[in-house]
Amino acid sequence: MKDFVEKNRSFIFFCFLVLLVVLVAVFAPFLVRGQDPTEGALANALQRPSGEHWFGTDKLGRDIFARVIYGTRTSLTAALSVVTIIFAVGTVLGILAGYFGGVVDAVIMRFSDMMVSFPGMVLAIAIAGILGASIQNAVLAISMVSWTKYARLARSLVLKIRHRDYVAAAVVTGSKTPYILMRYMLPNALPTLIITGATDIGSMMLELAGLSFLGFGAQAPIPEWGLMLNEGRAYMAAAPWLMIFPGLAIFIVVVVFNLFGDSLRDVLDPRDE
Repeated sequence: MKDFVEKNRSFIFFCFLVLLVVLVAVFAPFLVRGQDPTEGALANALQRPSGEHWFGTDKLGRDIFARVIYGTRTSLTAALSVVTIIFAVGTVLGILAGYFGGVVDAVIMRFSDMMVSFPGMVLAIAIAGILGASIQNAVLAISMVSWTKYARLARSLVLKIRHRDYVAAAVVTGSKTPYILMRYMLPNALPTLIITGATDIGSMMLELAGLSFLGFGAQAPIPEWGLMLNEGRAYMAAAPWLMIFPGLAIFIVVVVFNLFGDSLRDVLDPRDE
């Protein structure tokens, strides 16, 4: 354990930062000093940052600090939901395509090609517009256009070992297909896919914030960083704190998860062993 810590100090450090972000989301009610992120008081509208309101207030008098802290919960939950969905769907489809080949591979990959042929964000906006603006539909829309990367990656990793001798031996000795997939295919693909998933948390958070900023994601009064940027853009000159603090929150959390993904790659990448 000591050797692992010594060799992977950056990974331990970024694990701590990720844990800190998660703890902020979990313990949001205890960090906002009893402030309700959705309750406004027009008498306190557009107040500058102060001892009472650390990040100032918005046009409805809502505490920006409380909304940013609660926004961690909303944004992180949505981003993790997207990554979980695309990881699961893409991995399963990619492994099936790579292992069975033939018609199964052709159908899955042609459908993947069709999805890739459209600009991802534009297609996500179209899907979210059809489904209706909400954070749940934004998660679904981004998931529908983002699973293809995992499917292609899983397929390529399975193809590398599909015809190895130990897989052929397992087939000859009568091993069932589900056993082969779980025993040989999935473990070989998993490390690379996990690294990709960890790195994608930040980018998925950015895409969700983008949909909310454009009006296709979270809707008021939900505290969500992209929505807060949209609400604050009309007051950019008069009350810049409405955009500065949500923007900083997005920047910090995205950087943390991107660097966490990089450090995780250093730990799991078999080429570094």
